[in-house]
Amino acid sequence: MAATSVGDVMTREIIGVSPTAPVLEAARAMRDHHIGDVLVLDDGALRGVVTDRDLAVRVIAEGIDPETTLAAHVASADPVVITRPQASVAEAVQLMRERAVRRLPVVDDGRAVGVVSLGDLAQVRRPDSALAEISAGDPNL
Repeated sequence: MAATSVGDVMTREIIGVSPTAPVLEAARAMRDHHIGDVLVLDDGALRGVVTDRDLAVRVIAEGIDPETTLAAHVASADPVVITRPQASVAEAVQLMRERAVRRLPVVDDGRAVGVVSLGDLAQVRRPDSALAEISAGDPNL
């Protein structure tokens, strides 16, 4: 049976940091979990997203101290989200195309419940694609 909803394909393990966590903590979470983003969560509520690109552009390139800079200060505030896990995969694809995002937090009743990525969608919609194969493989360690 093919996955038809975002809930079928999303990653349910949420890796997040608090808004007051130093960005160094966010970077280490990305490293430790082999991911490219962490959610900024305040008691389960999504407050933003910090990506590996945010760290490179907003912290390292600007010479900002990652030990004293807070996640809330570099996070993409008001991130693009899909508001229900029951949404169709097609809806997620359309939203990602329209908003040019690679990762889409899934929020249900105000709380983050997962993340769907381009790789997740490629594995469902085009399992023979290079992106699907790369996404299904072990992370480079």
